[in-house]
Amino acid sequence: MPSNRKIVFANGEYYHVFNRGVEKRPIFMTKYEYFRAIDAISFYRYGGIPIRYSKYLNLNKDDKADFLSNLGQSQLQIDIIAYCFMNNHFHFLLKQLKDNGIVKFMAKFTNSYTKYFNTKYERVGPLFQGVFKAVHVEDDEQLLHLSRYIHLNPVTSYIIKSEDLSSYKWSSYQGYLKIVENKMVNISEVGSFFKKPMDYEKFVLDQADYQKQTKFIEHLLID
Repeated sequence: MPSNRKIVFANGEYYHVFNRGVEKRPIFMTKYEYFRAIDAISFYRYGGIPIRYSKYLNLNKDDKADFLSNLGQSQLQIDIIAYCFMNNHFHFLLKQLKDNGIVKFMAKFTNSYTKYFNTKYERVGPLFQGVFKAVHVEDDEQLLHLSRYIHLNPVTSYIIKSEDLSSYKWSSYQGYLKIVENKMVNISEVGSFFKKPMDYEKFVLDQADYQKQTKFIEHLLID
């Protein structure tokens, strides 16, 4: 962990983790790159994985699912509560399960994706803007509002309209609404506060106009 980081990551605690492309440059330019990033975080949320990611990539979809399910919950180093990938930045809502789990997960993910991106586009140097940023989630209210903030990002950034948010594939929102099954996301931490998916959808969309106007929730923005 870098010595200049002010936050201490504790097991059982929740954190908003985010970063963007260096010089605000795009980090996702094709659909496949979004899929690649989602595939990587599904893999790297585990610790002590017996094969390299390059070998995992050669497995077909069913074999990948079987491999991850056989690792078991005991090998998870973080829980992914929510995520959203945007053209030039990303957001995670993470729960640390094991010592240094978040730092290890972020290092593996960003290093792997940077190597892939640089090789593909024949570039060199960092892809992301320094060390990732993180904010400790202090209570249930902040946890709920942060999940909404993350899922509303495509609307806030004027990529899609709020009524089309459920069609955005590059976040965990579709999993929360049970449109798709997203096994790598633990929706129960937030979902337990709502009787059914439609209630969570209403919770998110009721804030859409306000968030689009203000473009931030205090102290949760990327600097």
